[in-house]
Amino acid sequence: MHAFDVLGDPVRRRILDLLAAGEASAGEVVAVVGGEFGITQPAVSRQLRILREHGFATVRPEGARRLYSIDPGGIDDAGRQLERYRGTWEAGLAALHTEVARGRRERRAEPLGAPDERNDDGRDG
Repeated sequence: MHAFDVLGDPVRRRILDLLAAGEASAGEVVAVVGGEFGITQPAVSRQLRILREHGFATVRPEGARRLYSIDPGGIDDAGRQLERYRGTWEAGLAALHTEVARGRRERRAEPLGAPDERNDDGRDG
């Protein structure tokens, strides 16, 4: 499964939102995510496993509980994959910025009641 397939699932994104706020037990994740999405404990556990297997979450035992936390490695990997496309949108945004600035300059340079805004008889309007 590709990193973006992992991140494309709304349940997994919600789990990552919870884990981004701090470590959470499996039970806490199930209570929140299960309630919001109407899914069972085994379904939430499956999503936690997918996040672990693809490097987006870690788990550690604490007594009888399993505590999950976000693994920044998976997020960093996805960010690096997106990095190769950054030039595409940055170039487009830079061009847009230039055009907007040019339009503002042109509007400021036009005198009020410029000839193209006058009627044939020379009146404004």
